[in-house]
Amino acid sequence: MRRLLWGVGLVVACARPPVPPAATIESPADGAMGSGPMKVTLAATGVTIAAVADQVAGGAHFHLFLNVDPPPAGTAIPAGVPGVIHLGGGQAEYTFDSLPAGNYRLIVMLGDNAHVPLPGQKTDTLNYMQH
Repeated sequence: MRRLLWGVGLVVACARPPVPPAATIESPADGAMGSGPMKVTLAATGVTIAAVADQVAGGAHFHLFLNVDPPPAGTAIPAGVPGVIHLGGGQAEYTFDSLPAGNYRLIVMLGDNAHVPLPGQKTDTLNYMQH
């Protein structure tokens, strides 16, 4: 009995907490300048990226906010709002084809199958200048 309890204690002591979900903008780099189309490449940790149509339990997909603030925690990400892009097909890339010259702030956030931001997630922000 004593050996069994010691083994259970060892397993509990070595268990790692789950990695919180995080979305990152892999490219372009923060502070980049460009002209023409801006291709954005995204990555995630701590979650499975999947299309909404697949209804993967615990799955998520990317949302982009171009010069728009994300919604408050627990509030669904709105559809049909200029500057809010839902990548509900599980995509990890998006191209902005016709950005006029100016300064842009891009935020990436993970949302669940109901487009609600994942709790406790880490988001990423990119500042970009189009000329």
